[in-house]
Amino acid sequence: MADRQALILEAAVRVIARNGVRGLRVEELAAEAGVSTALIYYHFKDRAGLVQRTLAFISDRATGYTEEALKDTEDAREVLLQLLLSELQDTPRVRENSIAWGELRASAVFDTDLRATLAESTRSWSEDTAEAISDAQAAGLADLHVTPLDAAERLTALVEGLSERWLSGSLSLDRARALLTGAVDAELGPVPA
Repeated sequence: MADRQALILEAAVRVIARNGVRGLRVEELAAEAGVSTALIYYHFKDRAGLVQRTLAFISDRATGYTEEALKDTEDAREVLLQLLLSELQDTPRVRENSIAWGELRASAVFDTDLRATLAESTRSWSEDTAEAISDAQAAGLADLHVTPLDAAERLTALVEGLSERWLSGSLSLDRARALLTGAVDAELGPVPA
């Protein structure tokens, strides 16, 4: 991706996290990114294209900080837990990503153009999570009766809900992380002795 495009997409995430999707104005985005509106239209064609590309950018950024959280983790069950907990971190990048993701997910209810991109991102996250569950099963660290994709979809949906509760002030971050840790234990069964 060109540096200018990345700069614009980073600014788009900030603007969406601050103002919501409906509050995303190309003029404000141009000022935030320090570029002209013409350059935004050149790279993204229209506002809808910009929003769709921003959603994909958010997914890519999440992959980056997830990989960072996993770099020193070898235990297959711990990999799964860290994969999910990485979405509940009180860092500017994760907060921004989570707020923008929730806003884009909510907008997809009304914007059919966003649905396919959102469905693909969600499917990819669920598949990565299911793979981590399968790895834990293969290592003898999870109940073999668990259907990985079913458990992955429940866990990733829980992460989204816990994230929204945390970000809206309904739940502390520590409580959200504790609930998620308990949910992983409930889904995978007890850690074998």
